[in-house]
Amino acid sequence: MRGSIVRRGKSWAIILDERDMTSGRRRRRWHSFRGTRRGAEAECARLISERQNGTAVEPNRITLVQFLDQWLEYIEPQVAPRTHERYGEIVRTYLVPALGTILLTKLQPMTISAAFAGMLSGGRRKGSGGLSPRSVHHCHRILSQALQQAVRWRMLSRNPCNDVDPPRVERRALNVWDVATMAEALECARSLRIFMPMLLAGMLGLRRGEIAALRWRHVDLDRAHVAIVESFEQTRTGMRLKAPKSGRGRKVALPIKVVAELRAWRTKQAQELLRLGIRLDGESFVCAGEDGQPIQPQSLTHAWHRFLARTRLPRLRFHDLRHSHATHMLASGVHPKIASERLGHATVGLTLDTYSHVIPGMQEDAVARIDAAFAGTVGKPIG
Repeated sequence: MRGSIVRRGKSWAIILDERDMTSGRRRRRWHSFRGTRRGAEAECARLISERQNGTAVEPNRITLVQFLDQWLEYIEPQVAPRTHERYGEIVRTYLVPALGTILLTKLQPMTISAAFAGMLSGGRRKGSGGLSPRSVHHCHRILSQALQQAVRWRMLSRNPCNDVDPPRVERRALNVWDVATMAEALECARSLRIFMPMLLAGMLGLRRGEIAALRWRHVDLDRAHVAIVESFEQTRTGMRLKAPKSGRGRKVALPIKVVAELRAWRTKQAQELLRLGIRLDGESFVCAGEDGQPIQPQSLTHAWHRFLARTRLPRLRFHDLRHSHATHMLASGVHPKIASERLGHATVGLTLDTYSHVIPGMQEDAVARIDAAFAGTVGKPIG
């Protein structure tokens, strides 16, 4: 194989001459390159090396939007339905308008970087303004994942996203309630159906989907623990039961107050259902509608917002009740490993990273304990 370069206006034409080993006929391939002569020579050498090593990618006319459609179809059976929906939303809402018409093989790091800069300055589809760095970071992650699959399919020789730096995402401070505010909120909600979901999130650290999927057979009030083995996931087609987020179940010990509240709630719920001719049993959901049917995770969020609107409590998300519980545990000296198991995190490192705002106080407490342990021993001989 031989290669040569020819100047064409502001760009270079790279010409590759090769001989078909079967027919003996010579073929000529043309590639366009914009840059310096030295850059064109380097690109020519790279193309020759790829063809000789068998790693060259044949050019095609598929656009990025066509490829992303294929990729979304490919990954659908491999990810959770809600995850697939979210990927599709990001692809159709942000990636396709910005990059969709570009040929897959012509996608360059500079083009991707320019698209991300445009998203940051004016990428919102509703209203004015740009996307947050976190949203653009999600776009980068999904595009990189898709293009990496294109490399595996031999549609690209390398992933252009590898040479693109996503925007820096600053860690957001967690919005949590202290113990006094949590107690006040629970008391305000005592007469409402949102009370029990709040109790399970704020005092056990359960996720929204785990609360909706909790059944009475998972609750052992005599041994004071609940088994978290299922979670509800809500998609456009409805709800489905799945394993908890970490992929494995866990047992969560119950405080005495929660045991008492659950006993009282089970009695009240049994009386409500009995008036409808329904018998409460182990398959019944702990947090359910008045007819015993499971509640949707999104309905739980709507009920939460309606509750907050009636109060003067500090505003936060329902999920922040779980963060509040984690913060209370770590600030009270609970070992991070125990807190991680209680929250259902995959690793203790995730717990420490998520709640790093509590760590400085824990370190100060540890130093105080060391000082107390060695009080009166300083200056005395050892041994």
